[in-house]
Amino acid sequence: MPVLQDTLSPLVDLAGNGGPVLLVLAAMSIAALTIVLAKLWQFARLRVDARQPVETALERWHQDDPDAALQAIGNSRQPSAILVVQAINGLQAAPAQSADGLELLREELTRSATAQLEQLRSWLRALEVIATLSPLLGLLGTVLGMIEAFRQLAAAGSQVDPALLSGGIWQALLTTAAGLSVAIPVVLLHSWLERRVERCAHRMEDAVTRIFTRPLHAPARTGDSVHGRPQPSALTANPAAVREPRAATKRA
Repeated sequence: MPVLQDTLSPLVDLAGNGGPVLLVLAAMSIAALTIVLAKLWQFARLRVDARQPVETALERWHQDDPDAALQAIGNSRQPSAILVVQAINGLQAAPAQSADGLELLREELTRSATAQLEQLRSWLRALEVIATLSPLLGLLGTVLGMIEAFRQLAAAGSQVDPALLSGGIWQALLTTAAGLSVAIPVVLLHSWLERRVERCAHRMEDAVTRIFTRPLHAPARTGDSVHGRPQPSALTANPAAVREPRAATKRA
């Protein structure tokens, strides 16, 4: 207990010198740290930065094997994987074969993607608010501290003590430093988390687009027509094209 008291005593004195503004900044810093840790756990649980198993599923889908594509995803909770499963199941359904069915499927995928991105962005706005308010609260504490310092100078009258003014200024600037100390890391962490959400949104859009554009990614098979029937090549269809150059060579 004595060791704990010795450790906490400077912090208590510092909070007392900074006034209530410093206590509010301390509470905001704890809230920001809690939000960041919660978001990191959420992103790690959903594996928002991982490319597998979506890439494997897309490869199987482009090979015209939807069952293998669904098996590659399994029970993955990735936002991109969930959209891929919904798109594949929707395209395999009979109503999706019509133009209206495809439009409804796209609308449903858009709704699902928006809901998932909303979950990923949850509490990021709170981080933005903390990053914005922290320096303003620090400036407010500085102004209040300066007002108190000059009030004490006015009350002292002609017996002005320079130490009184310097002590008041030190206490006032303490809140500004605390506000900047909270705002700077929160701004960096908010930008980093927001960028991860943007990358996840891009991968979701890319995966769904590749699901709908499978004919463009399907491997071309030599000798196959558009309808899947083998077509003779130009040389096989016209044997004279092979013999005529030889005859021309002999005449020459």
